Amino acid sequence: MVVGEFVEEIDVVVIGAGPGGYVAAIRAAQLGKSVVVVERANVGGVCLNVGCIPSKALIHASHVYENAQHGASMGITMENVKVDYAKVQEWKSGIVKQLTGGVASLFKGNKIRLVSGEAFFLSENEISVYNDNESLKFKFNNAIIATGSRPFELPAFKWSKRVLSSTEVLSLGEIPKRMVVIGGGYIGVELGTVLAKFGTELTILEGADHILPGFEQDMTRLVERRLKKHNVKIHTKALAKGVEESENGVVVKAEVKGEEMSFEADYVLVTVGRKPNTNDIGLEAIGMKMNERGLIEVDKQGRTSLPHIYAIGDIVPGLALAHKASYEGKVAAEAIAGHAAEVDYKCIPSVVFSDPEMSSVGISEREAKEQGLDVVVGRFPYAANGRALSVNAGEGFAKIIADKETGVVLGAQFVGEDASNIVSEVALAIEMGATLEDIELTIHAHPTLGEVTLEAAEMALGRPIHVVVK
Repeated sequence: MVVGEFVEEIDVVVIGAGPGGYVAAIRAAQLGKSVVVVERANVGGVCLNVGCIPSKALIHASHVYENAQHGASMGITMENVKVDYAKVQEWKSGIVKQLTGGVASLFKGNKIRLVSGEAFFLSENEISVYNDNESLKFKFNNAIIATGSRPFELPAFKWSKRVLSSTEVLSLGEIPKRMVVIGGGYIGVELGTVLAKFGTELTILEGADHILPGFEQDMTRLVERRLKKHNVKIHTKALAKGVEESENGVVVKAEVKGEEMSFEADYVLVTVGRKPNTNDIGLEAIGMKMNERGLIEVDKQGRTSLPHIYAIGDIVPGLALAHKASYEGKVAAEAIAGHAAEVDYKCIPSVVFSDPEMSSVGISEREAKEQGLDVVVGRFPYAANGRALSVNAGEGFAKIIADKETGVVLGAQFVGEDASNIVSEVALAIEMGATLEDIELTIHAHPTLGEVTLEAAEMALGRPIHVVVK
């Protein structure tokens, strides 16, 4: 028999084993479906291998290094604090290995078959999978496409030894002396902050009026101020035009507020967005409907223009977030099993692991005004929170937005210590249709950072305890 002629039949084929794909596969298996997952690279996808997890490990390591050098105000001093970056990378890789191994174990425990290789649609109900050793064919009843995205490559900044994407920066074997970051969004700011704390002379070039343009400026100002304390140079309204590369470095050419400028560095990191992985898998041949950006159009259950094929994560319209992909994966799997599940995006949290951290859920104060909503806003400073001061993190604030008449919570933003964790309480509040009074009447443990949510709600109600209203 010729290898590849045999066609295996399966209930559900999932293409991609990232946070969308592996979650979809597990949920489908839990609902009684036979499942095959096809992954061309590593289990866990970008997030676990070259994205969310390794970046947060490096962020934490940079915080540890910074704190070791700045404890004098608490009576703690250290001398000759050094960074063994090879050891930092080894520690980071150990975390990645542990988590990806955990996903593989979950597949095994749920009787999910993992196949390594490139998937290609041969027809609406059949795919081929090929790798260096074999070629396989699967006939499926349903498919879930979860192929994720890749860094967007600028024509004038082709990937090379010195022109890097976030993937390469996360595995650098050295701490650069100088680096230029093109793009002041969350990836550029997060990775840039890591390197700046480790001693890299950093320059950020951002095309918008301010860094992190998706967030309000009263939040981003705090991040910008902290970056400047680490001697980061930030140029806004900047257009990167090209790069001259040598064996030992780069010269980046840019137009900044109408002026031509050059920046010398060891490397340039390009973080100007990501591109969906929807090419080269045969979608055009089967008539899959996509938009001009290559994103697959789906309904509220993740169903594509081919009703038995679903798509989730970075390859569909909306925010490119791992937790959104996981949520969509569950919905798609449940829809395949006949459940009446559908997506509801009204309270997806967004988080930036900057310094200080930022998070947002629901609508912002600016969006409320743009929509003509009659709202009440409560804002409470971290400086009035006992826990924040006791961990030397008094910079930041919590802001909560609610309907003025009913008090129903519509959104919240946090900038400060542990903002990434605090936001989940408000996400739950929005999901449940809770009011400001519901939050006020919920007893929050003291002293905790989570109390800033309670205090912001009390501010919005006009009866704060720890702030004098004039």
